[in-house]
Amino acid sequence: MTGGTAHVIGAGIAGLAAAVRLAASGVPTIVHEATSAAGGRCRSFYDKAIGLEIDNGNHLLLSGNRAALDYLGRIGSLDLLSGPSAAVFDFADLKSGERWRLRPNDGRAPWWLLDRKRRAPGTSLREYLAAIHILRAPENAALGQAMACAGPLYERLWRPVLLAALNIEPSEGAAALAGAVIRESLAAGGKACRPLVAARGLSRTFVEPALSFVEARRGKVVFGDPLRAIQFEGERAARLEFDSGEAPLKREDFVILAVPPWTARQLIPDVEAPDEFRSIVNAHFRVDPPADLPPILGVVNGLTQWLFAFPDRLSVTISAGDELIDRPREELASEIWREVAALTGLPPELPPARVVKEKRATFAATPGQNAKRPLARTRWANLALAGDWVRTGLPATIEGAARSGDAAASLALQSASAQKLYAMGALR
Repeated sequence: MTGGTAHVIGAGIAGLAAAVRLAASGVPTIVHEATSAAGGRCRSFYDKAIGLEIDNGNHLLLSGNRAALDYLGRIGSLDLLSGPSAAVFDFADLKSGERWRLRPNDGRAPWWLLDRKRRAPGTSLREYLAAIHILRAPENAALGQAMACAGPLYERLWRPVLLAALNIEPSEGAAALAGAVIRESLAAGGKACRPLVAARGLSRTFVEPALSFVEARRGKVVFGDPLRAIQFEGERAARLEFDSGEAPLKREDFVILAVPPWTARQLIPDVEAPDEFRSIVNAHFRVDPPADLPPILGVVNGLTQWLFAFPDRLSVTISAGDELIDRPREELASEIWREVAALTGLPPELPPARVVKEKRATFAATPGQNAKRPLARTRWANLALAGDWVRTGLPATIEGAARSGDAAASLALQSASAQKLYAMGALR
């Protein structure tokens, strides 16, 4: 970027991924964050109610999430992820009391399906093979139009997995997004779907090393300074207007807007973006987990959907939690804990707890909302979009956010190359 500066607006994972990529390429980068903390929906904070540092959500990566893992490798925190050495997924049925473990083999050929002990109980090989219909579904189809959303396999595998990935009742979700999840996980073999978690906290793993990486390479991070407007002139963004004042843009400068879709709609004329959202509820309990509890436990036939065991706490994630948003936190904590106690054998008395509600956690992953996702490239030559709501081909996930940041950074670097050619006279 010939003498230019990259302005990254927003310090969530998409913005940080873009900033890290640009800083690594030697581009002077300024990250502008409206709030007092980076990370967006992927961060940690100290909670007085339970006396622990907790994450605002439980985010699971898979070993095939190449963009997210490349990002962590670049900032030097890849070794902070923990998980089993092979793809194993433990499940429990709160209604029947059954427990099982899915164990895909490493290769793409799914020979593990031939062993009923490695499959969900009560499921047949034919049911698994029927998933090919998801991969062939039309772009505008809902999952309920592409497959039968009922039966043992759906209830014990597809629904819990896709509910977590899409954050919407799977039958209503976009079949194209469900297909992308399956294509990049189970269909890619066990090597691609080994579960990984940030056991030492999201901020320590995803956020703090990224800020240090950018600042160590002539970058700057500014907190508490919201962007109020972008002034355009012709084909370019000409000026950024922050609370603290105006920032004129030179011809060589580039802007990456990595903000939520509702903010992007306020800042950019006529941008199309998702406008329906779904909630996620997380509950954290300060208690020592039983030694025999799996690090991650999928739960069916209960309010609890996923139970995470950390060294100092147990955490529960409930996706598509719109109906829970208005319920009192104390009532939710008690109901969730009764299920956790039943799953773990811990005493029924409620330990110190904190319920975290994210009302607009993700865009609603319906076919209609998926069609509203814009490309990273905009009609302005020096402005790109980033975020898990941008068109990545994936649902709103950390992997999708990291890919969008990479795509926006690539556009900035292409612009830098064009500017260099312009300065040399080749494009005059």
